Amino acid sequence: MSTHVWTPGAAGPLDEFVSRLGRMVTAFTADNELEQAEVRIELIDGSRYIVARTSAEPGFGFFSFTPHRDEADEPRCVIVPIGAVRSIELSAPDPERLFGFVPES
Repeated sequence: MSTHVWTPGAAGPLDEFVSRLGRMVTAFTADNELEQAEVRIELIDGSRYIVARTSAEPGFGFFSFTPHRDEADEPRCVIVPIGAVRSIELSAPDPERLFGFVPES
């Protein structure tokens, strides 16, 4: 048994974090009888993103996510230290947007 306590901002079990987030989204959609969920990440600088998918890469205290984009937007991947996340919000998707979160496989 490890005596090390993992805290946000430190290098930690990012694969498990991303996996658990995916399970939470799956449970949220099932519990609320939704086909998809909207996932928003707010960073400590106040920026907010509607998330299409997350990944534990590149690791070493960092994870990445792909923001939802409209057809006219350029593709993006945002890589941040886990400690830069202020909050993650799950909700029913806006009916005006046809998309949802895709858990990492």
